[in-house]
Amino acid sequence: MPRPVIAVLNGPNLNLLGEREPAVYGSETLADVERRCRAHADGLGFDVDFRQSNHEGDLVTAAQECRHAVGIVVNAGAYTHTSIALRDALAMAQGPVVEVHLTNVHAREAFRHHSYLSELAAAVIVGCGPQGYEFAISAIATRVAAA
Repeated sequence: MPRPVIAVLNGPNLNLLGEREPAVYGSETLADVERRCRAHADGLGFDVDFRQSNHEGDLVTAAQECRHAVGIVVNAGAYTHTSIALRDALAMAQGPVVEVHLTNVHAREAFRHHSYLSELAAAVIVGCGPQGYEFAISAIATRVAAA
């Protein structure tokens, strides 16, 4: 029997984790984050559909394709603050959406303080680095178990 799937969607510039401003974003790569997500989800009995795109329309399509997952973890990067289209696609998710940011966006530039995604998110995790993805997966697993 197939295991339930948690989707993990990543936005622009996250493909450069480990290279891009390591003093801000850390030294782990996106591949490290993916391994971390898969291992944590596996331990909780879930599979992971892990995706990244620098293109808004591709992320919208991914959110639409993943709408039947038991939950969606999303780090939309800069699209968090600009994309109503991504927000609307995530609103179609049948399971909980958990918004993740590696850094504390509220302690950064003012334009990062507003999220189009937060109002529909079941939880928002900021400033925990890559471990935030694990927290998000755990939050989804808890909600799925309670449903």
